[in-house]
Amino acid sequence: MTLFAPRVGRIVRSMRGPVLIAGAGAIGSVVGGLLAATGSTVTLLGRRDHMDAVQARGLAIDGLFGTHRVSGLECATAAGELGGPYRAIFLTVKAYDAAEMVDTVAPFLDRHGVLVCMQNGLGTLEPAVAAVGQARVLGARVIFGAELPEPGRATVTVCADPVLIGALEPAADGQRARAVAWASALADAGIPAAQTEAIVAELWGKVFYNAALNPLGALLDLPYGALAEDPDSRAVMDLVIAEAFAVARAAGIALRWPDAGAYRAEFYGRLVPATARHRSSMLQDLARGRPTEIEAINGYVATRGAALGVPAPTNATLTRLIRARARSRSWKP
Repeated sequence: MTLFAPRVGRIVRSMRGPVLIAGAGAIGSVVGGLLAATGSTVTLLGRRDHMDAVQARGLAIDGLFGTHRVSGLECATAAGELGGPYRAIFLTVKAYDAAEMVDTVAPFLDRHGVLVCMQNGLGTLEPAVAAVGQARVLGARVIFGAELPEPGRATVTVCADPVLIGALEPAADGQRARAVAWASALADAGIPAAQTEAIVAELWGKVFYNAALNPLGALLDLPYGALAEDPDSRAVMDLVIAEAFAVARAAGIALRWPDAGAYRAEFYGRLVPATARHRSSMLQDLARGRPTEIEAINGYVATRGAALGVPAPTNATLTRLIRARARSRSWKP
């Protein structure tokens, strides 16, 4: 550890180069704003109404990570407005926009920089690796929630666990050090964060959480705590988790729980209570007429299970129900 520290220190100092937040919605605004508050030069790439408000008045951040007013942020609404090269690009768009955003911002990444993928679900790391190479990609598991109550303001509403950042090959020279350094940078900015040696397994763990809660919360319009209290919705969540766990095992993922029951004990005992009042972001997406991330969550479990010969009928059914619910918005009698 002592021998490792100087290398991490050099990387931390080099991170003070420009940072791009590719998708400055709620999560991206919190990450970018708090990094800027601790000295990083940050550009936010986001929707025009939000960017105009930040440019005019600065970015307000409140909620669980404290109250901040951050000025001096650079704002962009299209790739043509970006500068760069950036020492780090935080990819904070929804899963369904990740591949397109990677193609947009990859040319702006410094040759020594890193692309940090912060999406829900699975299947978004592959486009990043294809675009910039595995050595320049970090995965991040994010279990804090935020919203934009108005342009120019982000509110942190829930935090179940620290952000975990990890390299896809943590043993490779320099990759683990980058993950440690960026986790340290987030923690120093006031966002609970840590480095992990098993980012893919941790992302699967987040899928267990999201697959159980997001679609049911969206379909039933209930907060997470209510889902856990109802015996029927709880039974469905148990099936979702059991199926997803079996698919992960068949895929050779080295999970930190010995079986699905051990995960459920943590899920109901710690994770759900920490987010009991939270409502599904999928519910918000449906209400606003936006696409959902169902294909990267339950849809991914069902599709991967089919490829591996592991049935996941509950996940497949929830995927179909969310698709149908999304289509119902345009139905007319």
